[in-house]
Amino acid sequence: MSDRARIGVVGLGLMGSAMAARLLELGFDVLVWNRSREKSESLLALGAHWSDNPFRDCDRVIVSLYTTSVVNEVVEALSDGLHAGLLVIDTTTGEPDQTATLGARLARRNVRYLDAPISGSSEQTRRGEVSIMVGGSENDFRECEDLWKLLSQKVFYCGPCGSAAKMKLVSNLVLGLNRAALAEGFAFARALGLDLSATLDVFRGSMAASRIMDTKGRKMIDRDYSVQAKLSQHLKDLRLMLDVADARGLTLPLTSTHAGLLELAESAGLGESDNSAVFEAYRVLG
Repeated sequence: MSDRARIGVVGLGLMGSAMAARLLELGFDVLVWNRSREKSESLLALGAHWSDNPFRDCDRVIVSLYTTSVVNEVVEALSDGLHAGLLVIDTTTGEPDQTATLGARLARRNVRYLDAPISGSSEQTRRGEVSIMVGGSENDFRECEDLWKLLSQKVFYCGPCGSAAKMKLVSNLVLGLNRAALAEGFAFARALGLDLSATLDVFRGSMAASRIMDTKGRKMIDRDYSVQAKLSQHLKDLRLMLDVADARGLTLPLTSTHAGLLELAESAGLGESDNSAVFEAYRVLG
């Protein structure tokens, strides 16, 4: 099998596992690693191979972890595998300045690095229906065209390393507010005695429509919070947005309110549920 058909995946949470499963389905030789090895079992059953260090064993490695701080920890732990020409594709929703610093640090070891966060759920990732934003060398970006075509419906080159991390935070801000607005609309409709299914039909057929209604509308109505993307994960992203904005002297009042709603839902035990469980915050509010 050619080196280009071999790819490492580091981090086997919802998104990392979804990408690994898709690559396996498309015929790639996938080498996986996770801090807790038991998370690899379902992928190993699908044909993946465990690697003690994918950075050593592959020329291209996808990283999907919780924060940039965790990415730094894992890169350090596996640093013996870093080699000249290695291309690290970091899909983590990360802190932009830390992301750029990591890219510069790896470049000093002749390791190439792209920040490539994904917009979409794990379910959409599994089907290749997401968008990917990419920052880093344009040559390295073009070298991965085969992956972008297979993993996403749309890919956007955003500029130097760290640019995609910035764009992902902006995109997630708007995406999350769309979700919160839908939840509040449903809460208002419920208080007025309206049927929520009929309300969703009106939303979709009016200027109020958003794509989030297609993925989260029915889940909210049915109170089906099976996980596509965790509520606690988005709350982490909101806190990162607020910190980044504050460092630049900007206040984000809607995002602050949204974070408060997710904190209410998390305090009600819904942190590990799907992010559509923001709707439950309105039951807590009464």
